[in-house]
Amino acid sequence: MAVSRSATPLISLDAAVVDTETTGLDPRSARIVEIAAVRLNGGCLDETSSFRSLVNCGGPIPAAASRIHGIDDGMVSDAPQFAAVWPELSRFIGDTVVIGHSIGFDLAVIRSECKRAGANWQAPLALDTGLLAQVVAPDLAQHSLESLAAWLRVELSGRHSALGDAVTTARIFCALVPKLRDRGIRTLAEATRACERLHGALEDQHRAGWSEAAPVWSLPVPAHARPEAATEPYRRRVGDLMSAPVHSVGAGTRLGDAIRLMADAQIASLFILPGGTVSALPAQTGIITERSIVRALRDLGPAALDTPVDTVMSKPLVTVSADAMAYVAIGRMHRLGIRHLGVTDETGAVAGAISLRDLLRLHAQAGIELGDELAAAGDVHALAKSWTKLTQVVVDLIGNGLSAREIAAVVSQNVIEMTCRAAELAEAAMIESGLGGAPCRYAVVVLGSAGRGESLLAMDQDNALIYAENAPESADAWFERFASRINDILHEAGIPYCKGGVMAKNPAWRGSEGAWRERVARWIGRSAPGDLLAVDIFFDLRLAHGDAAIADRLWHYAFDTARGEVGFAKLLIETVSPSRVRRGWFGGLRTDDGRVDLKSAGLFGIVSTARALAICHHVVERSTPARLSGLIARKLGMESDLEGLLEAQAVFLDLILDQQIDDIKHGRPATNAVEVKRLSRRERSRLETALRSVENLDEIARGLLFRN
Repeated sequence: MAVSRSATPLISLDAAVVDTETTGLDPRSARIVEIAAVRLNGGCLDETSSFRSLVNCGGPIPAAASRIHGIDDGMVSDAPQFAAVWPELSRFIGDTVVIGHSIGFDLAVIRSECKRAGANWQAPLALDTGLLAQVVAPDLAQHSLESLAAWLRVELSGRHSALGDAVTTARIFCALVPKLRDRGIRTLAEATRACERLHGALEDQHRAGWSEAAPVWSLPVPAHARPEAATEPYRRRVGDLMSAPVHSVGAGTRLGDAIRLMADAQIASLFILPGGTVSALPAQTGIITERSIVRALRDLGPAALDTPVDTVMSKPLVTVSADAMAYVAIGRMHRLGIRHLGVTDETGAVAGAISLRDLLRLHAQAGIELGDELAAAGDVHALAKSWTKLTQVVVDLIGNGLSAREIAAVVSQNVIEMTCRAAELAEAAMIESGLGGAPCRYAVVVLGSAGRGESLLAMDQDNALIYAENAPESADAWFERFASRINDILHEAGIPYCKGGVMAKNPAWRGSEGAWRERVARWIGRSAPGDLLAVDIFFDLRLAHGDAAIADRLWHYAFDTARGEVGFAKLLIETVSPSRVRRGWFGGLRTDDGRVDLKSAGLFGIVSTARALAICHHVVERSTPARLSGLIARKLGMESDLEGLLEAQAVFLDLILDQQIDDIKHGRPATNAVEVKRLSRRERSRLETALRSVENLDEIARGLLFRN
């Protein structure tokens, strides 16, 4: 399945931009006299990586052609023939995307030259900047290279030389990417499909004898581009694997005594904590390992044994969250070349330790590096390029037997990692631009499906920002610019703006701890329907970046404030949408364009009901399964109905995810609407059972509202 290439963001595309100069404009008879290519690496033009060659076409060059490109017979007399040029050009292009202006002409001419030379030819995956320009600006008078360069304010250099035109085309493509994104066209497959809709232009090209590119969804994924999937690192969380409590000593402890403690406890690392403490933040914590002990003995000899451990330790401690999936820890160790990590709890304090030895038991493979690639991305292009791998990882995890519910936890973890890195890049940009670092402690949090661990591949941003109570008066102005950068980075890298405006850059989703407490208390105390559009997903809050204690305090404050608020609980239940399944005359599903939106048909109702009842009965959990399981454990009644909702949610997620993968592969926007005719008989049966489970959501919600 070529889904990984289909999902490649245009902003991080690797491509070869190709241009030819020829003897004429009829591709069936024209011969190449010059050919050139330049690279796009991660969506950026790399003019240092290029290919250019004059070509001896074996015959006279018409004077009319020479007047355009300036190449005459004398200039190509000693040039190689196409048969000698093609192997080198083919290696330069490799299996990347080919981009060109009117690329169908160039491909047709290259195809004809390959046929004459007896060389292998396979239609590449290609994008035409002329067609892409028609997609974003159909009303432009012309879509020539000159017109587009003027419109996009792109430098036009070396016109009618193959290399100059290739460079100009690359610049035009880069300038078109944000305009395509504004039209909802972000990926390679979406761009391909958008061009395919230009039927008139394509028919003109076909009549002129131009070559068609291969659709992205018809090509195999190159072996090197497929991350391998190991299921256990995606199933297990770090907190389930860590060693706790931590083994630690004070900073002044002799190294010899520390070695004796490690030997007695049979451990390979030891944390160094401030004097008299049993737990600390990573910045206050050091670590010694077997490796650091060996280095100390090498450098100091026997005297090392009397040396205080704080002189040989590494500090600050590199950590990973206990809530992170195991693959994040493996990737972090791999990137940094270390074998031990501290593990932090929800407050950000060091709560445990995990080693490479612990993680090797999971039989991890190469695909696990995705999460840490996000964490290490240096700019928005690198962030988008790493994000590309997510869809293929999801496909591989499906193939290895993971359920959509398990995969949703992986996707959500990556949304959190992506948001965290966007915040780090945003703060670095603030400092670089002279605006300085954060004026006080803060927390960037995700809300909604990412917070619940239930995100699939049709996502947008849901995030908020909380800053410390003692912030200076000017703090919000800094945080507004900071949050805007975060939201912009995420939007450019692959997670679109929230259509409902639930983003940290908006004042309603940003504020001090005190402002947030007042906001939450007002939401809950007022119990107005409009407030519930905001307050419900707030209970799904999860930290992405910053001070964990700030986020944790506010999340628990929301649950504690809502406890016992009967009016608020009733209003939450009343706003739960009933199932929107439409039936035909004989009970069959009625569809819109052959699809049923399973989010509105039942998934949204399950999530909302579980959240409302969890708030009502103080089940302090984030995920829908954890909330439903917590309600079942309280034995409030209707346990079989709640178990039915658990199973129904799993069915809806499975079917939606499978549809999203197919949509992404074929360049269609991923949605929650499932094409009914694609479902097997077994899948239809599961769907019908799940839909029956949500038909009495209102009865379940009202029946459990006041039970103790």
